[in-house]
Amino acid sequence: MIDLTAVDVPSRQNRFEIVYNLLSLRFNSRIRIKTYSDELSPVDSAVSVHMAANWYEREVWDMYGVFFANHPDLRRILTDYGFEGHPFRKDFPLSGYVEVRYDDELKRVVAEPVELSQEFRKFDLNTPWETFPAYREPKKEAPKLEAGDAAPEKK
Repeated sequence: MIDLTAVDVPSRQNRFEIVYNLLSLRFNSRIRIKTYSDELSPVDSAVSVHMAANWYEREVWDMYGVFFANHPDLRRILTDYGFEGHPFRKDFPLSGYVEVRYDDELKRVVAEPVELSQEFRKFDLNTPWETFPAYREPKKEAPKLEAGDAAPEKK
């Protein structure tokens, strides 16, 4: 097993696409297996077949929230244990739910709910080159020499 990952497409009924990439060193061939799941349906764990799936399934659980049935140790791996939500889901807020900062008065790290000053931002994703008009000034052409004319002398 090379790796295991997931893709979140919220518009689908089964929004999570779980992708297994397998490699046969003996036959020098690759196989990609895809399966689909939603937020509530568990996917059978592949740890009994491929031990490498242990960490990959934990990562997919942590980032996307896909539950793997019969997994020996399904815990968070990249986020804190008290973290709420799954960051790679498309419906996860970009700034998270809480803000962590150091408070000088309390002399400790505090977690506070995020307060956004605006609900929606519209970004202009055009490159600066697309804003210029499509007009370019023509280059000055060198004078054409007729047959028999001498070339001008360079200094």
